[in-house]
Amino acid sequence: MRGAAAFVALLLLTAAAPAPPPSPPADATPPAIPGAIEVKAQTYVVQPGDTLSRIIAKTGAGSDAIAQANRLEAPFVVRPGQKLKIPAGRYHLVQKGERGIAIGRAYGVDWNRIAELNHLEEPFTLRAGERLLIPSTREVAGMSMEERAKAFRIDIDDLVTGNEPALAPKAKPAAPVKTAARPVPASVAVAEPAAAFSGRFAWPLTGDILRRYGLQASGARNDGVNIRARMGETVRAAADGVVAYAGDLAAFGKLVLIRHGNGWLTAYGHADSLLVTRGQAVKQGQPIAKAGATGSAREPQLHFEIRDGRKPVNPLSWLPGRS
Repeated sequence: MRGAAAFVALLLLTAAAPAPPPSPPADATPPAIPGAIEVKAQTYVVQPGDTLSRIIAKTGAGSDAIAQANRLEAPFVVRPGQKLKIPAGRYHLVQKGERGIAIGRAYGVDWNRIAELNHLEEPFTLRAGERLLIPSTREVAGMSMEERAKAFRIDIDDLVTGNEPALAPKAKPAAPVKTAARPVPASVAVAEPAAAFSGRFAWPLTGDILRRYGLQASGARNDGVNIRARMGETVRAAADGVVAYAGDLAAFGKLVLIRHGNGWLTAYGHADSLLVTRGQAVKQGQPIAKAGATGSAREPQLHFEIRDGRKPVNPLSWLPGRS
């Protein structure tokens, strides 16, 4: 009887446990101030004691733009007397805590366009003091209404590449937390998974495939697969990783993004409730959400994506076969 009573008490405690705090809504990102400066094309002669960071401060141009123009490679060593091409452009000085999404909105430009211009790569960490090349005023003026609207319409790619707050120059991202009880503050960037990714995924839940990956009959594109689910069915992490986002996102309703390392990421949309929080370390098979019919979903289902860097791949090519 004691064992049964203890089990019932444990169930009550579990049922009463508060839901983990969600990530801030994707469309509620703190604004960035549009203070970009115009830099003219010029030639800079490297002075004794100069580093690339000092040259950036003197000229106003960005490190990526200078490196690309002069074919510099990491660790970007320059020598006195060296002549560097400083490319013309409009450059934004990143402030501590700014997010890429907010920077794009500040200039009315899709963040992914800025990420492409600056050749940003995994893990897409911004640093206070760095300068980002922004599309020219001429390019912005020539944008269509649809292109302008994209700057204010957040999608999964935006969350993957532009939702982490910029760190101080020498600051380290916060280490992942073990439980949802103490989430990483929204103002602090989250560290990538420490362990190397095995490359093996497991099914987040079992069910019929409602929508397959790729181009649909309607002409729309599905970047993942939609799996039929029962309302409230447990959704599990497809692989070990760290939660990059756990909150709401327009068409996908309640959404979880998990980074697995080496650029791999999985997305879980249309959840009825979330069981994890941003910055939480999770294991393969760990419950992360309950299936639902949120966002554009009309019946209980899971929208599931696997991404290699920014590129969505067909989940069925990476998940184990089912009998």
